[in-house]
Parts: sequence; C-alpha cells; structure tokens
Amino acid sequence: MKQAFIYDAIRTPRGKAKPDGGLTDLTPFELLKVLYDALEQRNDLDKNQVEDVVLGCVTQVGEQGGNIAKASLLFAGWPDHIPGLTVNRYCSSGIDAINIAAMKIMTGQAQCTIAGGIEMMSRVPMLSDKATLFLDSEQALRHRMLLMGSGADLIASLYGMSRQQIDKVAFSSQQRAAHARDQGWFSSIIPVFNPTKGIMISTDECIREPSSMDQLGALQPFFADIGAQGVDALQCHEHPELESIRHVHTAGNSPAMADAASLILIGDESLSDTLGQSPRARIVAVATVCDDPLEVVSGCAKATAVLMQQQGLEVADIDLFELHEAFASTSIKCQQDLGIGDEKLNVNGGCIALGHPMGATGGIMMGTLLDELERRKSTTGIVAASGAAGSGTAMLIQCV
Repeated sequence: MKQAFIYDAIRTPRGKAKPDGGLTDLTPFELLKVLYDALEQRNDLDKNQVEDVVLGCVTQVGEQGGNIAKASLLFAGWPDHIPGLTVNRYCSSGIDAINIAAMKIMTGQAQCTIAGGIEMMSRVPMLSDKATLFLDSEQALRHRMLLMGSGADLIASLYGMSRQQIDKVAFSSQQRAAHARDQGWFSSIIPVFNPTKGIMISTDECIREPSSMDQLGALQPFFADIGAQGVDALQCHEHPELESIRHVHTAGNSPAMADAASLILIGDESLSDTLGQSPRARIVAVATVCDDPLEVVSGCAKATAVLMQQQGLEVADIDLFELHEAFASTSIKCQQDLGIGDEKLNVNGGCIALGHPMGATGGIMMGTLLDELERRKSTTGIVAASGAAGSGTAMLIQCV
C-alpha cells in the first residue's frame, strides 16, 4: 500500500456565527473559493492534477446542500472533470474527509486529492436540516440520540466533575488561544475579504477575552431544561449509580458556533516532484469508533485510545495532541482516560475559545497541529474529533 502525505493545510479564520460576524455576508461557495485559489497559488498547483475533493459538512441543506464539494468546485471555476464528495459524520466530518481522501492515495486510486470542510453556521444554522432524531424528543429518547450538551453533562456527572473544573478548562482555552493569536502562531489562516462590510478578516473572531473565572461562573447552565424533558431520567436509568445529572455546561464552557472552511492538499510521494516541494507530514494511521451514544461527545477520547493501542504507542511517544474540545468535560475525560498533561493537549486553545464550525473543524485542527509541530520542530501528533451519537475519529501524523 502506498503512503499518503499532507502537502499543505490552510483555513479561513473562524468568524462569529452572528449578524455582525466578519464572514456571515459570504456564501459557503465564496468562502471555499478563497481557499481553492490560495491552495493553487501557494503550491503552484496544476488544478488538472487533482483527482477528487472530499469535504465534511454537517448541515447539508440550502446553501450547503446539493453536494457542496462538487458544487463549490464548479463555482470556483475548477476543471469539470474533478469529482467531489460531501460527507457527514457529525463533528468529526472534516477528519473523516481527510481519511477518505488519503485512502484514495493509499490504494492507488489517485495521486493528488483535496480534503477539508465547510460550515457557515450563521447562514445555515445547526439543526436546520430538521433531522427527526434530534428534533422529535420522543424519537430521540427512544433511540438514545441526544443533543451534544446533554452528553457532555452526563460525562461530567459520571466523572464527578465540578463546575469549577469545567470553567477552568474554558478559561485556559481562552487564554491559550489569545496568546497563540497574538504571537501569530495560527499560520495556516488565509485572510478573507468581506466586500459587504468592507473588512479583511485575518484572525479568529470567537475568542472571548477578557474573560475571568468569576464571569464564567456567573453563567447559567444551558442544558438543564432539556434534561427535565426526559433526558436526565433516561441517563440516570442507564446509569443507576447516578442520583442526578450535573448540569455544569454553559455558553461560556461550550464551543462557540462559527463560520469557516478548511482545505488539505494530499498526495503520494511522486507529487513532491510535480510540485517541486517536500510534503509537510505523513498520515500514519487512523481509527474510527463509536462510544456510548448517551455520552454523545466521548468519541474522540475512545478513538485516540484505540489508535494508540493499535500502533503500540504511549503518551510519551506523541509530541502534541489536538483533541476536539467539544465541551469542557470532553477535554477532562481525554486527560483522565489517556493520561495527557496540559503541556501536550490543545496547547493553543480549543473549540471553546476558537469556535466550532462543525464540518470545517477537523481540517482546521489538522492545520493547527501541523503549524505547532513545525514551530516546535517536533514530529508526531494526533488529531481527533467527536461526532454525535458517540462517534469519533483519530488520525496519527508524522512531520516529514
């Protein structure tokens, strides 16, 4: 089997998914075109060499419907012969898109592919596809298909996490993200011009500073009302060791909704000669799993554990972990289950501070991991994301 290499990883800034957000006036097509053009120019890429494009997108409706991977290529003026595939494995979609595009390289089906993702949550809000198992509470309870925050509160309850522990994760994420932004460490960002507002967006907008533990502590729990509608009863029935559910997640320690896109250029070893440049990293291995659906967002922890076990690796063998900060409890679970120290986990902040543009997040996390590995002159990293219903995907890379 051939090896798959990452030659470039770029992304837009994360824009606030609000009317005053810097990207909200652009369509998903327009946002992706900025990255397609940048990928071509940065790598002197002959577009005719690209043999497939795979994009993650969770809410595939309206402007993001109709196979946006293929539709965006046509909008960007790329050759008609390039096919496109849009995938949805909830919030791990971007990493799964990278995996699919890499597998085409590994199996000899292609020499050059592009992966990534798109989510414009200001224009196509979460749940606007009206999925029955999310919107019909009776069906959701019957089939154990819960919203993400309910799963996060269950994880906090099972692990005995206090509100202060949860808020501390959020506070640290904000501080780390602000520092990395100020130092210019998010070098995978491609600035985006918004002609409607007449502004250039070059940094992530969702970082909420200055924030303090007192400010975070004053926020009210967000998912208690949903819990009272039968979710708490179901979770306690499934876990009789629990007397009640700790509702500790708020708007301040949950991921911010955002607009963004990401693209990853993937190829075999021969693409190096064609582009006249060395690859940045090699994709070593991938693991995809599904954990307890009631925990909803625990998949990244399980996927990382399975991947490391399959590869015979310990935490000491990995330089950096970029694991989905789906909610604060997910990060604590990752640390406790895997034994990862603060010095290796999400060192430049996570989705709580930076925002979570669902289908684009996996590609953004990959770029963030590569940026930091190269800055530190380190070698080995794992990126992982949780999806709904307990799903999760983890990917091991080595810088070349």
